[in-house]
Amino acid sequence: MTSQQILSELKAMGSDSIKRIFLNHGAKEPLFGVKVQDLKKIQKKVKKNYELALELYNTGNSDAQYLAGLIADEKKMTKKDLETWAENARWYMQSEYTVPWIASESAHGYELALEWIDSPKEHLQIAGWSTLSSLASIKQDENLDLGTYKSLLHRVEKDIHKAPNRIRYVMNGFVISVGCFITLLTAEALKAGKAIGTVKVEMGGTSCKVPNAVQYIQKATAKGTLGKKKKMARC
Repeated sequence: MTSQQILSELKAMGSDSIKRIFLNHGAKEPLFGVKVQDLKKIQKKVKKNYELALELYNTGNSDAQYLAGLIADEKKMTKKDLETWAENARWYMQSEYTVPWIASESAHGYELALEWIDSPKEHLQIAGWSTLSSLASIKQDENLDLGTYKSLLHRVEKDIHKAPNRIRYVMNGFVISVGCFITLLTAEALKAGKAIGTVKVEMGGTSCKVPNAVQYIQKATAKGTLGKKKKMARC
């Protein structure tokens, strides 16, 4: 399939009601409002396709960009590709999910994540914290710099309540991810979560809630899922 054929298919799959939901959550035009499960139908047909993923992301269409993340070949993604994707992420579906998923599965995720969290640009900071969370979920602990992750927990504890809105959300997610996936740092994450307390994030007038880090980690403990890594970041 070509990118134009896929855009035509996405347009036919689009729903005004889904589009309104996405717009309420901060999506930017252009988009058709395609359900993720419908995007995955195309993913199954296309499988991984590096060039097609780049073409779809470059359209600027939100649905196409999300699909691009599903079909991207992480082994072929260059640092420049990922920097371009992060820079052109227009709302959190890209900056919190698409870009971090592929960055963390690539060879450049950790390096870029540390650069992004220090960027003056909010959407890049979001991508950075989310990439670090994804790395914690898929990389074995021996392949992670636990000293850096520990120091970043302290940074989040110190900075989260004065950070911009959506950065507060992904910082909270970072604490959760570290606590759930890096067992050597679970106690540190719980300590940070208790110090942080309630995290308030404006969710665009929706009913979505910010998860409580301590409660989330405790539930994972009760279910016996602490430290169980994912096969891949994207889903």
